[in-house]
Parts: sequence; C-alpha cells; structure tokens
Amino acid sequence: MAFPAAHPLSASRLLARLALLFSLLFTVGLSAQAQAQSDSPTVETSATPSNQALADMLEDEASRKQIIEQLRAMTPEDEAKQTQKRAGWRNVLEDEAGEPGWASELASSLQVFGTRLAEDAAQTMHVLQALFRGDPVPGQEGNDWTPVLRSLLTAIMIVLASYLLLRLIAAKGFDQLNRWIMRERRGPRSEIPAGAVHPVRPSGLRKLAAMTMGRKLMGVVGAFVIDVAATLLASTAGYIALVASQGISLFAVQFLSAFVMIEVVKALSRGVFATRYEQLRLLPLSSAESIYWNRWLATVINMTGYGLLVVVPVTQAIFLPAIGQLLGLFIMLGVYIYAVIVVWKNRNKVRAGLIGHATHSSMPLFSTLLRVLAHIWHWIALAYFTVLLVVTQIDQRQALAFMMRATGQSMGSVLLGMLLAAAVTALLVRGIRLPEEWRKTLPMLEARLNAYVPFFLKSLRLLVLICVSLIVLDAWQVVKLRNWVESEAGHSFLATLFHVGLVLMLAALIWTVLASIIEHRVNLAITPTQASERKKTLLLLFRSAASITIVTLTVLIVLSQIGIDIGPLIAGAGVVGLAVGFGAQKLVQDVITGIFIQLENGMNQNDVVELADLFGTVEKITIRSVVIRSLDGGYHLIPFSTIDKLTNHTRDYGYHYAEYLIAHRENVDDAIHHLHQAFAELMADPILAPYVIEDISIPGVTSLNERGFNIRVLIKTLPGFQWDIQRGFNRLVKQHFDAAGIELPYPQSVVHFGRDKNGYAAPADLRAVESLQHTSGPVPAPGQTLRPLPESGA
Repeated sequence: MAFPAAHPLSASRLLARLALLFSLLFTVGLSAQAQAQSDSPTVETSATPSNQALADMLEDEASRKQIIEQLRAMTPEDEAKQTQKRAGWRNVLEDEAGEPGWASELASSLQVFGTRLAEDAAQTMHVLQALFRGDPVPGQEGNDWTPVLRSLLTAIMIVLASYLLLRLIAAKGFDQLNRWIMRERRGPRSEIPAGAVHPVRPSGLRKLAAMTMGRKLMGVVGAFVIDVAATLLASTAGYIALVASQGISLFAVQFLSAFVMIEVVKALSRGVFATRYEQLRLLPLSSAESIYWNRWLATVINMTGYGLLVVVPVTQAIFLPAIGQLLGLFIMLGVYIYAVIVVWKNRNKVRAGLIGHATHSSMPLFSTLLRVLAHIWHWIALAYFTVLLVVTQIDQRQALAFMMRATGQSMGSVLLGMLLAAAVTALLVRGIRLPEEWRKTLPMLEARLNAYVPFFLKSLRLLVLICVSLIVLDAWQVVKLRNWVESEAGHSFLATLFHVGLVLMLAALIWTVLASIIEHRVNLAITPTQASERKKTLLLLFRSAASITIVTLTVLIVLSQIGIDIGPLIAGAGVVGLAVGFGAQKLVQDVITGIFIQLENGMNQNDVVELADLFGTVEKITIRSVVIRSLDGGYHLIPFSTIDKLTNHTRDYGYHYAEYLIAHRENVDDAIHHLHQAFAELMADPILAPYVIEDISIPGVTSLNERGFNIRVLIKTLPGFQWDIQRGFNRLVKQHFDAAGIELPYPQSVVHFGRDKNGYAAPADLRAVESLQHTSGPVPAPGQTLRPLPESGA
C-alpha cells in the first residue's frame, strides 16, 4: 500500500492520559462510597456484588452486624440471582426468545456496570488505605505468595530465554525460505547439465510448488510453522524446567498457556507483515510500513493478552477481585485509546493505498471489495476495538477466547466467501462449453445457457454475501444462526428455499432446451431438410403455448412450496375459465378455427393470400388471429372466425394466366408465333428464367367478340413468382407485337363529315390514306406506331 508509516503514540502522552483517566475513576469511586455511607446504614443485598468485601468495608458496628446477618441468611436462589445480575451485559448476548427487549436489557446492564465499577473503585481505595497504614489486605491475611511469584518469575525468565534462542535459530530458516522464493522470482536455475540430452526431472518440492498456488504461499506457511514450533518448544522448555525444580504453580501454568496463545496470534501477524523478509510478506507493504503496523499490532496483543491472562488473575489472587477488575479496565482503556488514535490517524493513508491497489487490480470483484473496504476500514477497526473493550468488561476471563473465536470465524468466513466467489467467477466467466455432439444437435442451446451466466453469477455472489454476513453476525452473537438452523422454522425456511430454487432451475432448464430445439428447427439453413413455413408457424405457436404452460405451472408449484394452498386457486381459475368460455364464445371460435387452419396447412407466415376481401402477405399468425400486410402497406388484423374463404397463391406452384386480345385483321398463327418468340426471350433472362418450371402453354383462341379474338397463355412458375413472370412476359409481348405490327385493339369511333343546309360537305384530306398505297409491308392500324425489336441485351 502506498501510504507512509505514522508514528505510534508516544509513551509519555499515553501514560499522561491514563493517569488522568485513573484519577477521574478514583474520584467517582470515592464519591460512590461516600454516597453509600451517607444514604442509609442498611445496604440491600441485591446491589452487593461482593458481600464479604462490603462487610469488611463497613466500620459501623450495628450496620456491619445487620449486613452480615442478611448475607448469611441469603438462600442459594438469591445467590444465583445475584450472580446473574453481576454478569451485566453478558445477559444481553445470551438472552433467548421471550426475554425482555434490547432497550431494557441495555439500560439494566449499564446500571449494573456503573454500580459494579463504583464498588470496585471503593474496594480498591479501601485496600490502598490498608496498605498505606501497614495493615494486612482484607481477605488475604496469612497468605504467603512468595513461592508462587518466584515460580511465575522463573517460568517467565526460562521461557523468554528459550524463546529468544529459538528465534535466532528460526531466523536461519526464515532466511532460507526468503531466498528460495527469491530464486523462483528471478527465474529457476538451469536444470539441464552441459552436454545432457534430456532435462533433469524436477524435484518433489518443485512439483509440490507447481501444484500449489506458488512458492510464496508455501514459504509463508513454512515460516508460520517454524514460528509456532519455536513458541511450543520454548513453552515446553519452561514447563520441563519447572517440573524438574518442583517449582510449578498455577500462575506459571497460566503464564505458559497465555504465552502459547499470544505468540501464535503474533506469529500470524508476523506472517502477514514479515518485517525482515520481504518475500515472506503477504501484504504489498514497504519495510517501514510493515515494521510500523506489526509493532502496533504486537503492542495491542501483548497489552491485551498478558494483561488479561496474567496480570489481572495474579492481582485478583493476591489482592481482591475488585482490584483485578479495575486494573483490567485500565489496561483495556489504554489499549482502546491507543488503537483508536492510531487507526484514526492513518485512515486517509490506508484508504489511498487500498484505492490504489483497487485501481491496478485485474479482478473486478476484488477491486470492488477493495474500494468498499477503503471507505469503511477504519469504522470496522473502531467497532472491533469497541467490542473488545465491552466484552472484556463483561467477562475478563472468557473475553479473549470469545474475541479469538469470533475473529477467526469472521475472517475465515470472509476469506472462504471471497475464494468461493472468485472460483465460481473464474469457472463461468469464460462461458459454458457444451460437448461437440450437443452443439451439433442443438446449436442454440450453448448461447442460451451462456445468456444466464451473468444473472447466475450475480445471484451466487448475493447468496455468498448473505451467508457470510450471517456467519459473521453469528460469530459476534448478534444472531444465533446455529440455533435458528436447527429450529423447525429454520429447517422449513431452508427446505422451502431449496425447493423453490430447484423448481426455478428445472423450469429454466426445460424452457431453455425447448426454446433451443424450436429455434433450431425454425432457423434451419436452406437445405433439402429445411423446415417448411407451416412447420415454422406451428413451432412458433408451440413455443408460445409451452412458455405459457411452463410459467403457469412454475408459479403454481412455487406458490405451493411457500405454503399457499393452490387448491382454491385452481378451483377458482376453473370457474373463471368456465365463465370466460361462456362469455367469450367468439374467442373460442377464433382459437378453434385457427387450430384447424393450421392443421390443414391453409396458410403460413410469408404466404400471399386472399381472405376477407383482402389481398396481401401473411405477416404474423397467433393462436386466434392472422395479420395481413396489403400491397399498400396496410396492417390488417383478422380474427380466424371471420374467415369463410381462403385463397393461397404461394402453395406448391403458380401460373401466369393471361388472355391477350388480338384484332380481327391479324393472323392467329402469326400472333401465337410471336408469343412463343417472347417466351423464348424470357427464358434467356438469367433473373426470371429460374422461376419458370415448365414450357409455355398456349391452348389457342378462347373467344371471339366484336373487338377481336382472345388467345390464352399459361406459364407455370415457382410459388409466389407468377407476378414477376407476368410483368416480364407482358413487356416482351408488347415489344414483339409492336415490331410485327400486330394490332392490340382498342376502342374506335365512326366519323361522319358535317354538311350545311344546302347539303354541302367540306372536302376531306385523303393524302394520308393515299400515301399508304405506296407503302411496302404490313400497314399499321390507325393510331399504331411500328417499332423495331430492341437489340439483344439492350
């Protein structure tokens, strides 16, 4: 992390603040004592956490006798109630369901804690006054602690001397591990001797390093094992020396246990920071930063561990429990103040370092976690030390064990959750790969499954976050996760959650497989086995029906799993369906008619049809209606029940059907010849020729009328292309008829020349008619213009 190390709190400033706090607390204790003596000579037993001590404190003869009689008259039930009240805040953590609420418990606990603190301070002042006067300590008359303290001092000296010697030996192992990791980072030495043909096999250690996460992790684990071994050997040496000298005592055994526990925790800290060995350092910190944070953490661990596990028990045994309680409070207040000052002073520097590492991180999940941690790390640290202070005042003997268990459970769950989320992300970030046979059979299935991957990853991360949060809250006894899981409600909730998740996964899997099969059939390439338009339409209708069925069944099953009775719901749906059936007969008719039209293959999507006085293309078919797009672009929605006649122009094949009207003066055979010529030119067109299936069919003259005679023409085409052939063939027929002078009759008028009353008519200009007598070849009809055929390819 790129932040400079801050100087720790100086010892003088810390001692000054502790002295000020100590004087304030003693002042509170003296005022509480004076208030207790002045209010009443009778002290109620419910407010006396240490009955014998209070009896010794009372100097008034009458009051002392009365209090002693009340204490001796107390029953075991009263003692149990007294002990439970003295426990203070621990009741808040251990309350079961049905107990008073948090507000009342917290208020009661604060009151008990304040009373106990005042009484402990009063008893401490009483002991100090006895010591200043030279009187024996109350409750400790005749006890000789010299052998016990000598045994404790001997154990401390032997263990510390052994530990320093073993640490010097262990330093060589740390140095070897550091060099081993450094060699790997610089590159392995050449393992192929000069002149050798085959490379030398890697050693077993190198194979193990290749199988694990790398040499660094192996080195850190090895250094931790060496550090713990030195701690265990030092404590063993101290125990053996005490047994050999027959000087072992309870204090010495307690110190040995505390030494092992505290040094193992410090070994974890040294494994993280590794102040002297850069390659064994887990966090990317500089040497100065590692020394600073390791020294701060070691100070906090030493003050807390040795203070609560060694100093406080010895003080309680030699003097009074009240003095030990008060001393433990001072120790933990010092630890708390020191920790809070260091954390608050470095909050911005640590935040900048974490954000810098998040910026350069290649893993989005890890980068996001670092950014979140950068903004809240100091609040987490402050909350941790606050809980440590509170727990140590609830029960100093079990406080450290509780904190170690809760811390280990929290860190383990967070680490396991991060590893699980990272592993699943690494497995699924590349997508799901199906076997080759599956991809050939269902090519759309893999793409559909990969579409669910982002949602699955987000859901899994949310589930991991919830589980980790619950485990962390359980570690700090905010919630009792184990009791809830073992309860009937917990079993029911987890079973319901599992069943609902299984149902949703099966529904999604079934829908994915069905949709993949249907889309694969619909989107087949143009091959001999291509699905017809009818199959596509039926498959699309089946997909809609399948989706509705799957959604309906899934909702009903999920509702039944979460405890909702679906029997009345199904019955109500049946009644509603019956009512809707009677009231929506037209809708039922639409559906039934549409089903039969589809079964009889009446029309499919993209067909050109005539229905309901409309001509157009089928654009969409649903279960009750059809959408027709007419030639003018109109969007027509037609219910199936209104269709009484259906004409499909794109089924199997089509015909260009036409009857050409020829003038009476033209020769029939000559006209048919030119029709064949026009078809021959049509078949030479590379665009239109592939649409023609058979040769042209000209049955002959179909009718004679006053305008001319009709010649019928039939050209068989592919379905849907008869109109393209019609337009192309008509163009060619017009060109050929114009070139041959074949008249296509059109309406003509008879002209009479007007005369005046004398019967005189103006002479007509017959020069145009006389000029036709000298024209060679066919003479065009009146109003007709002869045009030669265009050149081939024009």
